[in-house]
Amino acid sequence: MIVFSWLPVKSTLLILSCCFCFSFNLKAQITDDKANDFAKADSMAALYPNHSLINLKELADKLTKPLDTDVDKFRAIFRWVCDNIESDYSFYVKNKAKREKLNDKPEELEQWNKQSNPYFFRRLLHDHKTICSGYAYLVKELCFQAGITCKIIDGYGRTVDANIGGTGIPNHSWNAVYLANQWYLCDATWSSGVIDSEQKQFISQFDEAYFLAPPALFVRNHYPLDTAWTLLKEKPTLHQFLNGPLIYKKLFSYNASPVYPETFTATATKGEKFSFRFNKGSGLEIKKVELQLVQGSRTISVYPKLYTDAEGLTTIDYVFTHKGTYVVHILFNGDYVVTYTVTVSSK
Repeated sequence: MIVFSWLPVKSTLLILSCCFCFSFNLKAQITDDKANDFAKADSMAALYPNHSLINLKELADKLTKPLDTDVDKFRAIFRWVCDNIESDYSFYVKNKAKREKLNDKPEELEQWNKQSNPYFFRRLLHDHKTICSGYAYLVKELCFQAGITCKIIDGYGRTVDANIGGTGIPNHSWNAVYLANQWYLCDATWSSGVIDSEQKQFISQFDEAYFLAPPALFVRNHYPLDTAWTLLKEKPTLHQFLNGPLIYKKLFSYNASPVYPETFTATATKGEKFSFRFNKGSGLEIKKVELQLVQGSRTISVYPKLYTDAEGLTTIDYVFTHKGTYVVHILFNGDYVVTYTVTVSSK
């Protein structure tokens, strides 16, 4: 029996601060219909709720032995981790503050990591609670026990309160997995649920968005320290990543990528047409578009028409009638997909 074999007893593991996906009040894919194609794998994951992590070989065998392909086996592992591990919000807050404070003090940061490791692993092992590093390590170790090649990728995660502009802080971990002779990207932390920012609690809610996600979309809010793990021939720079539009996971369902504005902050002229443009692939149909325009405590919603322009891009036009700076949220079918900040001036 393998007992605690996956815990590095004297590890100097880099525990990243691990940004969460927060609930927002306001294909490099193997399949387009994942939920249906992975019904058997998901059912295997559902057979073992709250299974002990003491013997990972036993858990990996239970999840994967009845399945025929590595793709299905990985899905069962990924789904089990997402459904049975909770994000540790209190530790996240404490760790985030420490990492931001010690970002320019590597020796003190390393010491903090060493001190935190025992708590980090006990919390995962006994309480099934962790931060992104724990999710990524658990996915990797279960894959190892199942004979699947999987790596941990460290880098920058971008959310409503992390890595918006500036020079960036490495704060997140996710996985790359080798399936069917190809590398894929996934993020069990962000697929497992969301943090309710008002209640400050984790809400378990599995989401397909970050399971074997298209690299061109994945890189919009995941930027690896080693850029080879973008899995892209044309890699964005860190500056482009930190200053691009802020996207949300629902955008993945529509397989749409923002083209213009290229940056999170944009300028427009009062009384003149301003366009938001997307490269839209196969995905959910966009039946309704909403722009939420926020100025201070005032929010108005408008519902412009969606059309395909001469360059084949999915386009939304709007004319700003007042000067000022707006936070502009774009919603498809009621789902938040992209946010910009637009400053409107006179001609």
